[in-house]
Amino acid sequence: MNAAELRDQVEEALRTVKDPEIPVNIYDLGLVYEVKIEDGNKVRVTMTLTAPACPAAGDIIFEVQSKLEAIEGVVDAYVLLTFDPPWTRDMMSEEAKLELGFL
Repeated sequence: MNAAELRDQVEEALRTVKDPEIPVNIYDLGLVYEVKIEDGNKVRVTMTLTAPACPAAGDIIFEVQSKLEAIEGVVDAYVLLTFDPPWTRDMMSEEAKLELGFL
């Protein structure tokens, strides 16, 4: 599997993880800042949460990690949590904004 195919699968997996407080997946919410596919099919995801004190933070990170590791061909998965820059509604996809009635 090449890096582009693996990236597609990673993005697809990230779209299955929902924020428990907002019924939209973390990818369309704009919580995923970066996806890197490194040599040897190592996946690095840099992401944030809607708020630093998010009570579901551990659950979300665990779910992301688990779903990345479950992708065939992924040798290693690492999730880096950051709050720089802080998340805002402007980072959401048009689909997410529509779904939540922000448009």
